Amino acid sequence: MLFGYARISTADQNPDHQIDALLRAGVNRNDIHLDKASGAKDSRPSLDLVLKLLREGDTLKVTRLDRLSRSLVHHLLVGS
Repeated sequence: MLFGYARISTADQNPDHQIDALLRAGVNRNDIHLDKASGAKDSRPSLDLVLKLLREGDTLKVTRLDRLSRSLVHHLLVGS
């Protein structure tokens, strides 16, 4: 299964470019998970949900790594 994750940091930002890129990458619109939260915040409910949904063989697509995590250390923690 193919999942997508997008994040915007402020209400002023628009996630459309991330969503469009995920759709072009083959992610079904219903499988795109979006958070509206600062990268500094630990609470990102949509990311938590998609990480729980992932199974062996699934793929999680993001438009940029900084949408997924705020640092290499955080990225390694998210992936575990």
